[in-house]
Amino acid sequence: MPTRRQFVQTFTAGAISAGGSAFSAPRRPNIVMIYADDLGYGDLGCYGHPTIRTPNLDRMAGEGVKFTSWYSAAPVCTPSRAALLTGRYPVRSGLTQVLFPYSDGGMPDSEVTIAQVMKDAGYRTAMVGKWHLGHRPRYLPVRHGFDSYLGLPYSNDMTPTPGPGAPGNKSHPPLPLIRDDKVIETEPDQSRLTQRYTEEALKTIRGAKGKPFFLYFAHTFPHVPLYASERFRGKSARGLYGDVVEEIDWSVGEVLKSLRETGQDRDTLVVFSSDNGPWLVKKELGGSAGLYHEGKGTTWEGGMREPCIARWPGMIPGGWTSSAQGSMMDWFPTFAKMAGAPLPSGVVLDGEDMSDVLAGKSAGREREFFYWNVDDLRAVRKGPWKLHTVTNVAEMQPARVMKLERPALYNVAVDPSEKYDVADQNPAIVRELLALLESHAAGIKAGAKQK
Repeated sequence: MPTRRQFVQTFTAGAISAGGSAFSAPRRPNIVMIYADDLGYGDLGCYGHPTIRTPNLDRMAGEGVKFTSWYSAAPVCTPSRAALLTGRYPVRSGLTQVLFPYSDGGMPDSEVTIAQVMKDAGYRTAMVGKWHLGHRPRYLPVRHGFDSYLGLPYSNDMTPTPGPGAPGNKSHPPLPLIRDDKVIETEPDQSRLTQRYTEEALKTIRGAKGKPFFLYFAHTFPHVPLYASERFRGKSARGLYGDVVEEIDWSVGEVLKSLRETGQDRDTLVVFSSDNGPWLVKKELGGSAGLYHEGKGTTWEGGMREPCIARWPGMIPGGWTSSAQGSMMDWFPTFAKMAGAPLPSGVVLDGEDMSDVLAGKSAGREREFFYWNVDDLRAVRKGPWKLHTVTNVAEMQPARVMKLERPALYNVAVDPSEKYDVADQNPAIVRELLALLESHAAGIKAGAKQK
């Protein structure tokens, strides 16, 4: 496995169309990746929620593309974020489980992040918000390609109360707010986090000064415990959860407004999505997966299929919906292509460039997607078909795992809620998908031996 600096340091400035991409722009774009935490597929107005008001995200979808078949690579925080930043299934990096304040691990030095790729291509890189890929200094964002960082190193519920699974039921330390690699506050006022994060993100946008930037803006919410500022608290018909989502929508609006005011609107790709599905055991404090089954912690569609919106005026056609299958791992090669940056040599990427789909030049292709939960390979999707071999029968806390007596097959194009097992009627498809699972597992195992 190469180190993170072992790549070619050449790129073609301004040539986004290099290598067959559908894009051709006068300059390399700024890229803003906005990531919510535990937001469900059905939690936005443009994805069908009846009472949560999200006018800015709805407008963003109207000015860009809304995806209906976009996946996180894991149903919980740490592995899903690792996959987004590395373009790889989290099992390849070893980041398969949620990290806690007592965890010693984090993002390995051997992993190349998209921030490193962008930085080496001449981008200014900044991260704001929840990291959750290791809290010790060697694992923080500024050690993995980001020029600056402000945020929490892990989830906002990991505060001085006995944490789930903490050795000896010990209390967690005070929740730290970190700037770069220094703790600047403990137990910050969480009702102000969204506002503070937004102010920090706007500094990056306003301070661009002609140099392209990559901003990774990872919200703490709507992970529980929920907090909204006074301006939004008590305003949503959906209750506190709705207040929190509506404040995130406000934040997205502030980002888009700042891009317009600084003349960078048409030079910037903005993407919005979520790390995994809603935390259903939190009941009214959790979100909705819409018509999809289950939520966070499971490999049912509700746990891993996410809302995803992309906007780039003049480059992405506005107001359309794409059913093209994609995943968070695709943003790594897509962002690199748009930046004119080479992909890291000797690194297996599981994502693929989606530039042509974003540009409306391609409907996408039939792809294979593998559903991992921790170190278990539990399901595969190819085209409309999804095969489960292992699944969760209860969502999170505790996640009881059930090994199926026989594989369960669903046509998620016809049956997106995964209600009707049609394995008996389609034995050839079952055999094909079982072979894909076996081949993928063998490839992962062989790759691990080569490290």
